[in-house]
Amino acid sequence: MQVIVSPFEVNKRVPLTISRGTTARSKNIWVRIVAEGIEGWGETSPFSIGQHAQAADALLQEFSALIPQLEPFHPLERQQLEATLSSASSAVRAGIDVALHDWLGKRSGLPLWQLWGLDRKKIGPTAVTVGLNSPEKALERLRQWQQQVPTVRSIKVKLGSPAGVEADQAMMTAVLSEVSADAKISVDANGGWDLAGAIAMADWLAERGVTYIEQPLPVTLDDQLGTLTARSPLPIFVDESCFNTQDIPRLAEQVQGINIKLMKAGGLSEALRMIHTAQACHLQVMFGCYSDSAVSNTALAHLAPLADHLDLDSHLNLINDPFKGATIQSGCLYPNELPGLGLTRDELPES
Repeated sequence: MQVIVSPFEVNKRVPLTISRGTTARSKNIWVRIVAEGIEGWGETSPFSIGQHAQAADALLQEFSALIPQLEPFHPLERQQLEATLSSASSAVRAGIDVALHDWLGKRSGLPLWQLWGLDRKKIGPTAVTVGLNSPEKALERLRQWQQQVPTVRSIKVKLGSPAGVEADQAMMTAVLSEVSADAKISVDANGGWDLAGAIAMADWLAERGVTYIEQPLPVTLDDQLGTLTARSPLPIFVDESCFNTQDIPRLAEQVQGINIKLMKAGGLSEALRMIHTAQACHLQVMFGCYSDSAVSNTALAHLAPLADHLDLDSHLNLINDPFKGATIQSGCLYPNELPGLGLTRDELPES
């Protein structure tokens, strides 16, 4: 098989600020696998979590070294390919794995959700994200989403302000003032609180109808998650603390849910393993994203019937995403009936 990688830059319509900083653009990598006249597509996106930094240029260098090892294989030789990829960065594995799934779907003539036997009617609404900001700017961002997306049924609010929980409460109060009564609201602190602040915010947010809290504590305080969960009236989900299946058993007694992202997990194969492991541990599952294009979010949309919560909105905030796939209908991100991922693309911008 032939493996082709092409970098492309995407720019955010509105820069996204979280407790760790702000992103306005990203250099992603379009991954293509070609065999038997069929071309499968995937994506590798850079991300950074503490010591786990996977930068675009380093990922491209990794692809250059890895591609000669992959090309002797056929796309159906998945076990051998997975062994060859075992030491690669998770984002590189994700790009290859998704492209292999797209190739398989196209070869079989079926969309992935149908190959897995899933029911698209079970897909819940995807959240739109309001980044960390002043109350006025946060309210403005919510209004922008409401204009862009016809039916906003789920909203994720980024908290964890360096200015403290009072700033978080002021921002949250502003957002809640214009949220419809039937919308699902979740909060993601991106590790921006300490234990005392997280307990206080959990009580405060529960009184205001929030559904769950994502990553309230930094990864360095994972040992305090159990204490927080015992005190919190809201379910606690982890994101930065959970990369793959191996992380789930140690978290199973401490939290109520995990956030699966393709770039952390290493692709759809590992995402599916994580779903089954989490369910066996009686944990809920949510899907999330980084600065991913429609490629990655469409890929996870195919697995979305298995998720309890969805946050797959990054491509909706891009002004130059060259790819089109899953579409928003009644606030939900639905994959189509085309084979594989069901993607099309415009001309790629200059990298």
